[in-house]
Parts: sequence; C-alpha cells; structure tokens
Amino acid sequence: MPDIGALLSPNAVAVIGAAPDDEMLRGRILYVMKQHPFAGAIYPVSRSHGEVQGLKAYPSIEDLPERVDLAIMIIPAQFVPDELERCGKAGVKAVQILTSGFAEEIGDDGAKAQQQLREIAERYDMAVVGPNSEGFASTKVALCPTFSPTFNNQTRPRVPEWRKNGHIAAVAQSGGIGFAFYDRGRPKELPFSYVVTTGNEAAINGFDVIEHIIDRNDTDVFLMFMEDVKDPDTFRRVAEKAMRAGKPLIVTKVGKSAAGERAAASHTAALAGSYSTYQAMFRKYGIIEGGDTDEMVEMAMGFSLFGHCLPKGKRVGIVTGSGGGGGWMADTCSLQGLEVPTLDAATRAVIDARIPAYGTSQNPVDGTAGAVREIGYANLLGMVRDSESVDAVIGITSARRASTYENERANLTKLARETEKPVLIWSYTNPADEAVTSLSQIGLPLFTNNNNCARTLYEMSEYRAFRERFLRAPEITTGSSATKSSVKAALDSANSVLCEYQARPVLAEYGIGDGQARMAKSAQEAVDIAAGIDEPVALKVQSPDILHKSEAGAVVLNLKTADDVRAAYDKIMASAKAYNSSADIHGVLVQPMAPAGQEMILGVNQDEKFGPILMVGLGGIYVEVLKDVAFSPVPFGTDDARRLLDQLKGAALLHGVRGEAPADIDALVDLMVGLSKFAADHGEQIAEIDLNPVLVHPKGQGVSIADALIVKSPS
Repeated sequence: MPDIGALLSPNAVAVIGAAPDDEMLRGRILYVMKQHPFAGAIYPVSRSHGEVQGLKAYPSIEDLPERVDLAIMIIPAQFVPDELERCGKAGVKAVQILTSGFAEEIGDDGAKAQQQLREIAERYDMAVVGPNSEGFASTKVALCPTFSPTFNNQTRPRVPEWRKNGHIAAVAQSGGIGFAFYDRGRPKELPFSYVVTTGNEAAINGFDVIEHIIDRNDTDVFLMFMEDVKDPDTFRRVAEKAMRAGKPLIVTKVGKSAAGERAAASHTAALAGSYSTYQAMFRKYGIIEGGDTDEMVEMAMGFSLFGHCLPKGKRVGIVTGSGGGGGWMADTCSLQGLEVPTLDAATRAVIDARIPAYGTSQNPVDGTAGAVREIGYANLLGMVRDSESVDAVIGITSARRASTYENERANLTKLARETEKPVLIWSYTNPADEAVTSLSQIGLPLFTNNNNCARTLYEMSEYRAFRERFLRAPEITTGSSATKSSVKAALDSANSVLCEYQARPVLAEYGIGDGQARMAKSAQEAVDIAAGIDEPVALKVQSPDILHKSEAGAVVLNLKTADDVRAAYDKIMASAKAYNSSADIHGVLVQPMAPAGQEMILGVNQDEKFGPILMVGLGGIYVEVLKDVAFSPVPFGTDDARRLLDQLKGAALLHGVRGEAPADIDALVDLMVGLSKFAADHGEQIAEIDLNPVLVHPKGQGVSIADALIVKSPS
C-alpha cells in the first residue's frame, strides 16, 4: 500500500525543479517551505544551479546525501514521467506533482501521459498525488510545499496555540479551493491539521488521503471539494469509516449543472457523474453537502468545537439583546428545519425574575441590552441552556468589541466547557479580530452569517441522529441462494429487453407483484382470457421495440365486453405496427384493471460508478413533468425506504389530503425494499427496471404494478 504518511510527515523533502526566483512558481514553492520550521532537510534538485535560495542544490534525485520520503515535482510535463521513474528507483515513497498538462488538456496525449504516471506509481508503490495540484500543508510538522499565497508570509501561527482538539482537514481536487477553505477558516481561529490538494488524482485520490488521516486520529472534521469519485469502493469504505468514527465529512460536489459538468471535465479531467446519484450516496453515508465556502467553513467550526456534544434534537433556544435580531434568527431557524419552542414555565420564571418587564422570556429570550450587561451574557445563556425545552442555544450579539467577552471570560469559559448542549454565537455586525480570538479561546463558535449558524445546528442534529441509526442498523439480507440462482438463470436466458409478461414472473420471485401475466396472440384468445376474469380488463402490446405503449396507442383500458376486447386487440395491433412497422410483437397482455390509487413510479438505473440506484417518484406517466423523485443506492431496509419517501415534495399526498384516505405506505415500502434487494442481487445483469405506474391503494389495500419492464445490461 502506498505510504501517505511519507507525504504528510516525511523525513526529508526534495524539490525537483526548484528555482532561485521566488516570483515564479518553481521558486515560490521553496520560498514558502523555508518560511515554516519543518524539522527535516529540504533538498533543491536543479540541473541549472548549484545553490538555490541559500540551499545546496543537487543535479538529480539520485545524488542526494540521504534517501528522502517525499519529492515535490514542478517541471515541464514532458519530463515528469521519466523523473517519476527516477524517484521510484531512488526509493522515494511519496511524490506531489504540481505540474499541469495532463488529462485536463484537450486531446489524448495528456490522458496517456497521466496513465503512465499511474502505472509508474503502482510499479513502485509510491503515494503519488496530482498532477495539476497546488501542493499541500501539514501544519503539525510545519511542512507547506505549495505556491498558494495563503501560506506565504503568514502573520499568525498556522494553528491557534490554544486549540488542542477539533482539528479540521481540507482535501480538494481543486488547489485554489482547498487553500480557500484554510484562508476563510484561519481568521476564525479554526485549527487546520492538513490542507491537501489532489488535482487530477492519477494515483492517490482524496478519499485515500482522508482514510489515512482518519487512521492517524489527529483530525475530527473534514472539508472536501470534489469533482468526481475515481474509486467507488474507496468512497464507500472511507465514508463508512468516517461515520463510524464520528468524523463528519462536509463536501461540495461540482457538476450539478451542464455547465458545471463541462467545467469539471476541463479542469481536472473528471467525468462528472449524475448529481442525483452523488446526492443519494451522500445521504446513504451521512455526508453533509455544503453550498458555498463560507457555509462549509462555519459548519466545520460548529462541529470542531461541539462535536463532543451534538444536539439531541432540533429545539433551539435563542438569547438576544436585539429584538430584531432575535426575530430574524427565529425565522431563519424555522426555515432551516429547526424548532423554536416556547420555553417551559420553570425556566421562564427564573428569567422573568432577572429581566425588565419590557423584555420577554418566551423564546427568543430578549433580555434587552441593559439586562444582558447587568445579568451577564453567560448567565442568560446558561439559563436557557438549562431548559428542558431546548437541545441547543444560539446567542445573538454584536462582536464589535472584545471587552464584551473579556469581562465575562471566566463565566463564558465555564459555560463552554461544562455544557452538554452546543452554544453557538451569531454576530449581526462584523466582529473585531480581537473578539474572534477571545471567543475562540473561550470555546464558543462565532458565526457571521445567520443562515450558516442555523444550518450548522440543523446538520449537527441530523448527523447525531443519522449516526445513531447507522451504528445500530441491522445487516440487510437479500434473496436466498435458491431465489438468486432461479432469477439469474431466467435473466441469462432472456433477451435484452424483458417485456411485462416476461418481467412479472422474475420480479415475483422477490415478492414484487403477483407474477400473473396472460398473453394473447389473437383476438379470440384475448376474448377467452378476458372471459375468465370477473372484472374489466386492460390490454397492452408486448414488444421489446415498443417501450412506451401509451405513446404508440397500444394500450386500451377498462374493457367490459367480448366485443370491446376483440376491437381493442385489433386496434392495439394496428397502432403498434403503425408506430413501428418493424417491431417484434410478442402478443397482447390481458389483465384485470387495477383499482384506482395514488400513481407512483419505481425504477432502477445502473450508474456507471456506483452500480444500481433505485428511484421512487410521484406522478406515474407524468413523472417527467413533475420531476418529484428521490434516489438511493441498494439494498436498503424499511426505515430507509420511509425516509426516501419523505424526500418527495408531494409525500403528503400519500398521507391523505382534502378528505382522501391515506395510502398504503406500508405496502409501498415493502415493494421498494423488495425491488432494492432484487437490484442488489442482480445489478450486474440489469441496466434498467421500470415499474410505472405503481398504484398505491388506500391503507390496508396494497399496491398494484400496472406495468413492468426490465432492460438487461449489454455486458
């Protein structure tokens, strides 16, 4: 296994391509490195200079006086493969390649060169990061091989001296964004342990780096900027490891739009996958998706300081000296999915005895500016914190003056250290630098954006609840060996498309539908089948070449008489041939009309990275118009199925609206779980499954699958 420890904590470093001029990138890297007290030796490697920036230079990696763990490479792209080969032969364990000009370039040459880098890395078992990266910073060992200006001529320490835990790592495919996390977070006195930029990820990817850092156990929160996932298995393993360890992953993924996908592909040669699939994978592992840089940094701040006592619920107490600020924060919390309950009578009685009559103790608690000064901010926050009605507290302040907190340092510090509920501070004015430092030393996170403050509390609560579910979730069992073998054999022998009459018996092996499907190959046969059904029937063409039957006019519903059935058969055959004259028509399916119900769609699609993904949505044949759908990897259990339904904007329709009876959600959930197990067991054979529409009948009356289709994988 490549040794990422040799990257982040090497014995010594070679800078291949180092230059004397610190105004050019090849010179700036060495210049920045020298500003930080890394304990190991730094060796410039240059064919043009015997000395670089006061350090003896060597013509080749083989000429160094000792074997180095790490080489930093910034030389023209055409020379990188040969130089990487030399590093491998010299016993270098890790290489960070900053050079661009590989797979992010238009054409095949760059991609071929990048593949060559991967092969060399694998041959020598080297931890190769890049190319097209901006370097990294390992703050605890004071190693900062980067040309990012964020580590150039720093005026403050790399990490706040008073922060001993709650460290944050930023890992990003984009170099600029990776160091932007640090640049936005360090003025907030956040303790960054690592900033690692992975670029094109020819060999080592971001999740490899995160896994190594998790195993080091010196970091508690991760910020990640990603353009794609290179290795889905690594993603799954690391995401689960992070959740089990209680180390939140706060991620942003570009490629949400067509323009974003183009930018991702041109920037680091990433093939941006379906954003919906990525969101489904994030939800499966409790990964928090960030919206912008500042939001992500401020969320990391909340977890950094209060990851040890995440809120047990979503009830928030708000303490303010500004009535307007309190009302605004209350609205913001509600919009973010939090609750702002009226405080219990006992707590209100304690507060009312200390604040003036024109204040209020309901929640938000407006102690008024005068009362806050008299009672003390810490005391008022503590009163609300102690209420059984809340799970967390937000304090609203103007942090223009550090003296506000310095005057109460002892009490505020005691509050921060002893609380079992998170206490977050929002400043509605721009804070003074001294106030930021003071509150950080006290141990209270200071937010400058009210939305970020509220969302942080929401995500902290969600993370705790998700992790508790995750850790106690039972293992999901899928089909029995006999069932798997039977279905596999049926799929192996089937053609590339299984029409409804072929799909139903296969799906029924997993409890999906009743498996009954009677085919007619003549009008008289259709009449005979219908005669044995004591209710109206539906007729549908069965052809692998006509997947959208209604568009072809090849479906007729609610037929009651033999004459109706005969006429419908002839109409369907004529319409199908008119729609596609060369279609292979197997016959016409005759089946009972399903009772009315809420129209849903269930489907499975094979994602090229993550395998089978299940979709559920409202609307049946109108799903493309409504676009009210949710996705999940498979398999999953009943609780996850219910949470998936809750993601639908129209989920309330299933519970009954305007006097309608609630739908049979239990039956729908069972169907979803069964389909997820089918897809998990046979995902390699399946490209697509479509159950559309699925009719969900009133509670206790089950569901009906009105149509079914299976498309096999070409492989």
